[in-house]
Amino acid sequence: MTAHPELLPVSMDLPSAADLPEIGDLVVARNRKYDGTAHWVVPGRYLGSDEYGHWVFQGTHEFISRPGAASYTESDAIFLIPYSGDWVATFFDEAHPNGVELYIDLAIELAWRRIRPGVMEFHMIDMDLDVVRTKSAGLFVDDRDEFAEHSLQMSYPEPLVARMEAACEALTEAVKAGLPPFDGREAAWFTLGRTLP
Repeated sequence: MTAHPELLPVSMDLPSAADLPEIGDLVVARNRKYDGTAHWVVPGRYLGSDEYGHWVFQGTHEFISRPGAASYTESDAIFLIPYSGDWVATFFDEAHPNGVELYIDLAIELAWRRIRPGVMEFHMIDMDLDVVRTKSAGLFVDDRDEFAEHSLQMSYPEPLVARMEAACEALTEAVKAGLPPFDGREAAWFTLGRTLP
């Protein structure tokens, strides 16, 4: 990612070395909105890390929820938490019911917290904008209207709005160009995730 430093503007709030996730740990991703309201809660299993970040396997038939909605996942997914940057990425397999291949959430305040041995929480603030690639529609930016609406409702600071828009544009270009970590490397992580007990 060194070719695109604009994707890495801020450092993640990492736990101490003793509290870093370990392979096989349960990772509960807890998202919230800028005003603090709860959003998605998604479980997964920690797979490991590479030069781009931490990789988490989110399997089929896992229970996920947000206020007013709950369901079971219908496909496997790989969740990438970068070491730094204003985003997280979810790669889906071919079983996704809507043909989604990649879903990048623009997000801030990425942070880890160990709950107990074997269990980590990952927290982030979802900033609405999403870079999405589907089989049918290709690559596009989603929820621009929600971003604009929440910018007013939740009083996003102007510098934050500009930061999110710049990160969204940079991510779109990186995915379009197939730059790492959007270069197909998730396939190896899917294979690894499916071998977890």
